Amino acid sequence: MGSAPAFAELAAASHFSFLRCASSPADMVNAAQALGHTGIGIADCNTVAGVVRAHVAARDHNGFRLIVGARLCFVDGTPDVVAYPATRHGWGRLTRLLTLGNRRAEKGDCILRFDDLAGHADDLLFIAMAPGRLGDMAALAPGRCWLAAAMPRGGADRRRVAVLMRHAAASAVPLVAVNAPLYATP
Repeated sequence: MGSAPAFAELAAASHFSFLRCASSPADMVNAAQALGHTGIGIADCNTVAGVVRAHVAARDHNGFRLIVGARLCFVDGTPDVVAYPATRHGWGRLTRLLTLGNRRAEKGDCILRFDDLAGHADDLLFIAMAPGRLGDMAALAPGRCWLAAAMPRGGADRRRVAVLMRHAAASAVPLVAVNAPLYATP
């Protein structure tokens, strides 16, 4: 039997996703490394607050890759989108987008709409967490968008993945496997 293929979790979150997740960015990095993952992407809900702590933890693991971004949560019904900067310019676009959403809201909240994303999509890579607006995402970022496919082991996984495959094919967007973990340990 051959070895398992390389895997990097691309939709993890940390306790900076308040009231949603339980583990620190460092714990998420350490758990992914202990599981033999080649890397981890940490994307908290409308924030990049955990980036420094994640980087400090990742530098202790030689060859382990860390990418940081944000899980964009919208108020207009658009499904969540994980956004990762591909360049320094992309990092600037992402932080400007988050600043825009934060300025509209009370402290601790962020108000984003899909139209806001359209104005800040340069040099960002996207993982759509659900197929809603997938066609719009594909048009907004051709070749820079994927559709997340998770297997929650709930009994309907095959049907769920078949539906995701149909949406992905219709929008010419590839699927990417994610677990979307919210904590490092049970």
